[in-house]
Amino acid sequence: MPKHGKNYVAAAKLIDRESVYDPKEAVSLLKKTSYVKFDPTVELHFRLGVDPRHADQMVRGTAVLPNGTGKVVRILVFAQGDKAREAEQAGADFVGSADLVKQITEGWIGFDVAIATPDMMQAVGRLGKILGRRGLMPNPKAGTVTFDIERTIREVRSGRVEFRVDRSALIHVPVGKLSFEEPAILANVAAMIDALIAAKPSGAKGQYIKTITLTSTMGPGIHLELSAAQSLKAS
Repeated sequence: MPKHGKNYVAAAKLIDRESVYDPKEAVSLLKKTSYVKFDPTVELHFRLGVDPRHADQMVRGTAVLPNGTGKVVRILVFAQGDKAREAEQAGADFVGSADLVKQITEGWIGFDVAIATPDMMQAVGRLGKILGRRGLMPNPKAGTVTFDIERTIREVRSGRVEFRVDRSALIHVPVGKLSFEEPAILANVAAMIDALIAAKPSGAKGQYIKTITLTSTMGPGIHLELSAAQSLKAS
């Protein structure tokens, strides 16, 4: 077992590891147990009742957080012609086609989200090994391969996050910053849970969401009461 520092140990003592908490109580407790000197990211961790080895049990999707992520996101768009101009007008940080493919091939990764128009995917597909391992590859299921460039950029700027189940049937996703007001964090949590429920695959049997844990960067996890968490309403 990893050895935690004294600040973590002191924070963890405020949480009953055997209990589950109402989301409102959990968010309040989350603020009390943070001990870092920066503004930590608030995260949700889900354990799902699916087997990701089967295609009909893969879980992947996006959620638009009503209060954003609190992070400045650098957006790159692979597009040409009118769609490139649309991306520039919508505020993309980097717009291009073959020139960007070349830069990335040479080692440049100066962005957080990549969007591509469908007609660019033949060229962008060559970057699969580079972007795929970093979770940056545009994908239709994540909504990042699209001709609706303006709307997609707007959603990413306003707080759209991607989620995907890993091989252990876990999902980890940021839902804001600890400096957010408690109602704002709760609304983001609700939006993420709603999106995860909407992404339930056809092959999922039995209990879909098994556990939900709320935590902040370097902080202890707080287990949420499932029915209360799933009944939250985003605002």
